[in-house]
Amino acid sequence: MTFKIDNPIFDKLGMKYPLVEGGMTWAGTGALAAAVSEAGGLGFIGTGYWHGDEVRREVRRAKELTDKPFGVNVMLMSRHIREVFDVILEEGVKVVATGAGDPSPFLEELHAAGVTVIPVVPSVSMAKMMQRKGVDAVVAEGMESGGHIGQMTTMALVPQVVDAVDIPVIAAGGIGDGRGVAAAFALGASGVQMGTRFLTATESEVHPNYKAKVLKARDIDTIITGNIVGSRVRVLKNKMAKEYVKREVEEIGKPEPDYETVEKLESGTLRAAVVDGDKNGGAFMAGQISGMVNDEKPVAEILAEIWAQATDIMGIENKAK
Repeated sequence: MTFKIDNPIFDKLGMKYPLVEGGMTWAGTGALAAAVSEAGGLGFIGTGYWHGDEVRREVRRAKELTDKPFGVNVMLMSRHIREVFDVILEEGVKVVATGAGDPSPFLEELHAAGVTVIPVVPSVSMAKMMQRKGVDAVVAEGMESGGHIGQMTTMALVPQVVDAVDIPVIAAGGIGDGRGVAAAFALGASGVQMGTRFLTATESEVHPNYKAKVLKARDIDTIITGNIVGSRVRVLKNKMAKEYVKREVEEIGKPEPDYETVEKLESGTLRAAVVDGDKNGGAFMAGQISGMVNDEKPVAEILAEIWAQATDIMGIENKAK
């Protein structure tokens, strides 16, 4: 078969590899994003519910470490969304990825400033809606990924999204080596996003306990919280995650189930994992590929090794050599 690896967005950004670092809140710092972009991929700063000044700090950190384009991942549910976009425009960020909402109210001003907008989508219907709104590409993310997830698997979702839209599709979820990258291109994707694989990069600033937990993980060591409450999140198993799932189940069938109290169990737990390394109380967001991540090495080596393996499998020339 012929593999389509051309992506006009990536060409415009001058990327060496069609590989993207997912914007992981707290874990996707300016240092990690800069390392990915400097090495030839596309790095993203994960902002979550940050204030504008926190976003500006990390954007400026990235600028100090690379002159290559990098992006900012924006959580559209954030109450600080307006100030976050103000910072993005003021600082001249080239790419924005969005999640948990519709970016269309901000598209006109972002496009006017030359910003590429790439929302993450969990379904074909969402991908089609985003194309109608005028976004530049979509990330089709399967539920194998870490963090907030949808219902579709990557293998089923990506080809259906590729068939449904005319804009570039970046595959994500359950991809951590060249085999997964090659598979994504075989499904029709024109780029690949990875998150978990970068958690143990040398440049990753997550707490050592976080890195150790990913490195020790087996294939079955993730669990999904929020299956009943409704906000599904894949994390590595620990005391907090198991208690959350247990409490969810206990509320089923009650005349007045108290899911609000259950949801509060996760409040502040991502920061507790990334920054504090709280082994019992933190939410160690990571994907099902955690069992494949067995080493800590620089981002440049991760990207080079993955792309070399992918091009070998696909039988195409590795132009990044």
